[in-house]
Amino acid sequence: MKAIIIEDENFAVENLRYLLQTIEPDLQIIDVIDTVIDSIDFFNQNNDFDLIFMDIHLADGNSFEILKEVYPAAPIIFTTAYDNYAIKAFKVNSIDYLLKPIQETELKNAIQKFKNLSNINDFSAVQIQDLRSLFQLKQQKFRQSYLVQKGDKLIPIATHDFAFFFIKNGVVRGTTNGNLTYHLDAKLEDLENELNSNDFFRANRQYLIQRYAIKNLSFYNNGRLIINTSPNSIEQIIVSKANKPKIKSWLNQN
Repeated sequence: MKAIIIEDENFAVENLRYLLQTIEPDLQIIDVIDTVIDSIDFFNQNNDFDLIFMDIHLADGNSFEILKEVYPAAPIIFTTAYDNYAIKAFKVNSIDYLLKPIQETELKNAIQKFKNLSNINDFSAVQIQDLRSLFQLKQQKFRQSYLVQKGDKLIPIATHDFAFFFIKNGVVRGTTNGNLTYHLDAKLEDLENELNSNDFFRANRQYLIQRYAIKNLSFYNNGRLIINTSPNSIEQIIVSKANKPKIKSWLNQN
């Protein structure tokens, strides 16, 4: 079996290579491509491959632009660091979708699906447009600000002005980059769904952290990490061993 990887993150490429070698040792990766333009050029000149692993967001655009210009002669398994809002849409159309960091079991299931289905890439231009619209729509719906109470006033604070959100004594609070903390009338799960997952990471049950508030990561016991932020959090923000690959991949994004 021959495969193509379209991906612009070195960490993601190496992770996928490792998993594929474990799951399908006979699979041959014949090329790794990291841009929309180079992908279009490649597909216009080559068709000797069986499977494509395609990241959604590339250095010079998104992979749907590739599919507007050329239809690859092989099934596609999409990969992305975005949340799972489109998984059902992909699977309904017999296109698999893997959330980064890719897990071995999920990859194994996707490859088995590829082996079992002869029409895994049998989708129309209309369906591709629908999928493209799903991503565009999601990006347009990210929360832009939150209304908080300050004394006898309600003031809007832009989401990018929050360093992190956390739960304290059952109450959700948000701390700004200027180290001011406000009560928010919401659940942390609601905030996680409303915010851009490229900008905010759910570190654990208590904390949702903005990318640029993270100063560094410290090694902790039992394979865990501590996230050090600016401003400082009132408690240690501990990332579990299971979530350690996720935050490393997230911070490695372009």
